[in-house]
Amino acid sequence: MMSGVERAVEDVVRRVQRRIGADADRDEVAELARRESARRAEQGRAGRDTAVPDERALERSALAALLGYGALQPLLDDPAVEEIWINSPRAVFASAGGVTRRVPLELTAQAVRETVERMLQTTGRRLDLSSPFVDASLPDGSRLHVVIPDITAGDWAVNIRKFLRGTGDIDALVGRGMIPADVVGYLRGRVAAGGSIVVSGSTHTGKTTLLGAMLTSLCATERILTVEETFELSIRVPDRVGLQGREANLEGSGAVDLRRLIREALRMRPDRLVVGEVRGAEALDLLIAVNTGVPGGCTVHANSAGDALRKLTLLPLLAGTTVDRGFVVECIAAGIDTVVHLERDRDGARRVAEVAHPELGDGGLTARTVYRAEQVPGTREGRP
Repeated sequence: MMSGVERAVEDVVRRVQRRIGADADRDEVAELARRESARRAEQGRAGRDTAVPDERALERSALAALLGYGALQPLLDDPAVEEIWINSPRAVFASAGGVTRRVPLELTAQAVRETVERMLQTTGRRLDLSSPFVDASLPDGSRLHVVIPDITAGDWAVNIRKFLRGTGDIDALVGRGMIPADVVGYLRGRVAAGGSIVVSGSTHTGKTTLLGAMLTSLCATERILTVEETFELSIRVPDRVGLQGREANLEGSGAVDLRRLIREALRMRPDRLVVGEVRGAEALDLLIAVNTGVPGGCTVHANSAGDALRKLTLLPLLAGTTVDRGFVVECIAAGIDTVVHLERDRDGARRVAEVAHPELGDGGLTARTVYRAEQVPGTREGRP
């Protein structure tokens, strides 16, 4: 059963929707929402309807329903929140500073569906029984992933990884303790010399954030081509083109995968070719590219710098049986300059834990560590 405040929000939204035209802009909708909220609050004060304890809160909730993403909008507006996920209408969670908390928010199944549908309106992606997964970028750069029944047990599963502004500069990450200044100086020299950089780590360690900051701060004069399944990298350089994959249409055609995008990017005169996340056969195309004079960059899920190199030797084998592992190892040793590995502490703090270089010797491909952070007791800081 809806509370009095929820009914008041619904009333304001309904009245605004009846009055706005098809071509109404955001300012018109906002002005109508302000007027209707004031009208509804006055009715409450006069005793003609349920009292509204906070007129401004009523206006914000109505605007969120009309122009934003409903009850999730306050979480999306909160700069501290990094990610939001919905397991069921009554199980909503958020992560801030690497720490997860359950949000005291109860939705309805219909509200979840309507919110997702609104999010997908501008993406060109679809979600239905024939395509029960969707991965899309929202207008603000946030990443949306949704899975629906019967792939899930009964409720829509929604993940929103927010695009966080203000994290795109490497100095900001130094200030937050994510990467030491002397490590930045070291990496600056490797990048300036044309080195290809791999950023590794487990889930939610800040791989995309660090890669974007490094490219922004250390590669500002380069022409950068980025290749991603869904736009997620935040890179602020004058000369950058981003390419995004595409799913097949209803007829099963029109799909564009990362391998095709890498081939197209190489025809666009890149100074540096970056793959947002390597997790399949596209690793082979990237390794070939960085061995033909085009510096590169990517992220990869791994538990250490050494694991990242081992994973990079295996992923290209997915391209087909004609790919030889020895060839891949040679490509990594010759084409990858540095691996920067990230970890997340128990309290949620993210930091560079290791910097290593690939070396090929009698014992095969190994990671030669040049920096390793050691935890200082009682702090989040590391020391070389």
